[in-house]
Amino acid sequence: MGWLLILFIVVPAIEIFFLIEVGAVIGTMNTIMAIIATGVLGAHYARQQGIEVLTRLQRSMGEGKPPAGELIDGAMLLIGGAFLVTPGFVTDAAGFALILPFTRALIKRQVVEFIRRKIERGDIQIRRF
Repeated sequence: MGWLLILFIVVPAIEIFFLIEVGAVIGTMNTIMAIIATGVLGAHYARQQGIEVLTRLQRSMGEGKPPAGELIDGAMLLIGGAFLVTPGFVTDAAGFALILPFTRALIKRQVVEFIRRKIERGDIQIRRF
């Protein structure tokens, strides 16, 4: 319930606040243009990074290595791309953090550590085929 509250009430409220504040400083049209520009730029860069991750995934599978890292990168790019096409500056910041390679690597370490702890506690079980 807590995550849904944040997702559907708190995040949009924060976005509206920042849109109003930025609009008051730089003007309505400049704010709209900034939102459009970050969406277009972010979608383009997310696509470019997605192709790179897909290439690494195919290479890993061709070498017989498990592509776990590439799958996490792909999921982060998908979420980041969705954030970037959502109007607002807070979601844009989160989206860019997920698609830029250096920040994605930092976040990825945290995600991997979170998953590792869940597996060790037994909250997540791995099935082998």
